[in-house]
Order: sequence, then structure tokens, then C-alpha cells
Amino acid sequence: MNKKNYEILRRPLVTEKSTIEKDARNKLYFEVDRDANKIEIKEAVQKIFKVDVLDVSTISMKGKKKRVGRHFTQMPDWKKAVVTIKPGQRVEFFEGV
Repeated sequence: MNKKNYEILRRPLVTEKSTIEKDARNKLYFEVDRDANKIEIKEAVQKIFKVDVLDVSTISMKGKKKRVGRHFTQMPDWKKAVVTIKPGQRVEFFEGV
């Protein structure tokens, strides 16, 4: 596998909403590299998980403000990708969650 694919997909986002979307609409949620585009994300998911990707949507998320003592700090901005896979295909990585 190409290491660049693993740099593009940072981590899966496992939340209540993403679990419902995975079961109902075959959508997977990932935190991705901020510089990655939809084509690179599609190729990375297809190569890593060996599934057919139908659609990729990306969302740029603003980092939240956190309080540390009496000071405020800003968490880094990040990018979220919603990947729709072909009906009937599964990703074993998400099945145990």
C-alpha cells in the first residue's frame, strides 16, 4: 500500500450519527488531510478498503476554542469527508464498532 493513502485518511469518525448513516445509507465518515481533494480521498478509500466509492463530500471544520486555566486556546482546523460506497459492500474495519 502507498503510505500517502494512509496520510490522506487520518482516522475514522465513529459517532452516533456516522453509525446510523453507515447502516442506512452506506456512508463512512473520516478525518482527512486538510490539503486532500475529493479525487485523492476517493482513491485512498478504494485502495485501502477495496470498495467502490460512489460519492465524496468534504466539510472544512473550524477548531473549537478551549479554555486552559484562565487562558483560551484554539484547537486546529480540520477537514471531514463523507464517503458513500456502493450498496451491498461493507468495510470490515467499521463492522466491530
